[in-house]
Amino acid sequence: MKLYNTLTRRKETFEPLEPGKVKMYNCGSTVYNLFHVGNARTFVISDVLRRYLKYIGYAVTFAQNFTDIDDKIIRKAAEERLTAAAVAEKYIAEYLTDAEGLNLRPADIHPRATESVPAIIAMISTLVSKGNAYESNGDVYFDVHSFKDYGKLSGQDIASLESGVRVESDDRKRSAGDFALWKRAKPGEPAWDSPWGAGRPGWHIECSAMCSHHLGETIDIHCGGSDLIFPHHENEIAQSESASGVSFARFWLHVGMLNVGDRKMGKSEGNFFMVRTAAEAYGYEAIRFFLLSAHYRSPFNYTEESLRQSTAALDRLYSTLDNLTFIANNAEPHPATESELESLSRYRARFIEAMDDDLNTADAISVLFDLARDLNARQSLTGEFAKSSVELLRELTDVLGLLYGRDSDGGAELAAEVERLIERRRDARQRKDFAESDRIRDELKAMGIALQDTPLGIKWSKI
Repeated sequence: MKLYNTLTRRKETFEPLEPGKVKMYNCGSTVYNLFHVGNARTFVISDVLRRYLKYIGYAVTFAQNFTDIDDKIIRKAAEERLTAAAVAEKYIAEYLTDAEGLNLRPADIHPRATESVPAIIAMISTLVSKGNAYESNGDVYFDVHSFKDYGKLSGQDIASLESGVRVESDDRKRSAGDFALWKRAKPGEPAWDSPWGAGRPGWHIECSAMCSHHLGETIDIHCGGSDLIFPHHENEIAQSESASGVSFARFWLHVGMLNVGDRKMGKSEGNFFMVRTAAEAYGYEAIRFFLLSAHYRSPFNYTEESLRQSTAALDRLYSTLDNLTFIANNAEPHPATESELESLSRYRARFIEAMDDDLNTADAISVLFDLARDLNARQSLTGEFAKSSVELLRELTDVLGLLYGRDSDGGAELAAEVERLIERRRDARQRKDFAESDRIRDELKAMGIALQDTPLGIKWSKI
């Protein structure tokens, strides 16, 4: 498998530090609001990467944090007349609702900044003792000039980076690029005791401390949006490697921006669409499909037409799955031929080839549709071949986290009720009670179910 490594600016063959085991971290939500579709892209991609690594045999330990103390949370608390802790709890719960809707598997570790203050203080203390950080009137700053490799992720030197940093005149800092590790307490704000007085962590140090505390000093993959390359991830590297003396992350995987009208989607831009709102109109699964329909490093545009197209595409896959499942359950169970099974193996190989090439989900989805067209074009399928086809389609879509929507929206209960009514209709027809048979058909139609008589029996589908 090859992944594009932002640190080296090229595709590299992925090999974890410890054979067979992967340690992976993704920058999570700052929990002061619902998250938007642009945020969701990074969450979905990291979820698929984790799924695929497991699919090809790795044991993956995945951590994704919650930033639950931050200037934005404090402002939101004032707006909603709540404590910062109450705001964080509220929006962590909202995140988990949307994450479940998008079929994001829960992280193995969901560390919170407020629960990690001792680890954060310990890392800051190490940086101060090593001369990489300094205290200034209750604040603590990282000295970017103390880390000789500063800028290696973004590919810029300190002078050019500092020229782009917008700061007001601040005599507490030695240079413009220095950034806060610890912020002195302000009246009415949450604060913790520390060697430098009461205060709270800066944003950048939180991820470094949480990651190293839970996954170790060196991890295999660090994920995040491309907007985090500088300053957040650049600062994570500087802090972590200065404190530990070893490499922080071996692979840096950055997800391209989701745009609206060729401008980055973001709350600061005022052009964002909440996942919750989009899901109410199109469903969570359409959002997930849309986010996987382009290569993760490519910026691409969000439009409602794209979500409508994603819904239609999912319908085609579901239709194929329904047809195959019906045949598998009703056709004679003749064994699949060797050539039939080989044809399925070729699709699996093509899928793996696409995913091995820098997680190319767009090409992997194309393989799914090629498979569906092939299966739909066949004149007749044996029960066993249909069963093998269902298993393959489920296997590959599970790697992408697709074809889950019907299971999560009461699909199993609906199917049981439909089958019960079909059986009652069959009994009515055998008794020649055609009025009852027609009444049951009308009842199914009112439920959005269409019936089709086939040589293998009655087949039903959603209208």
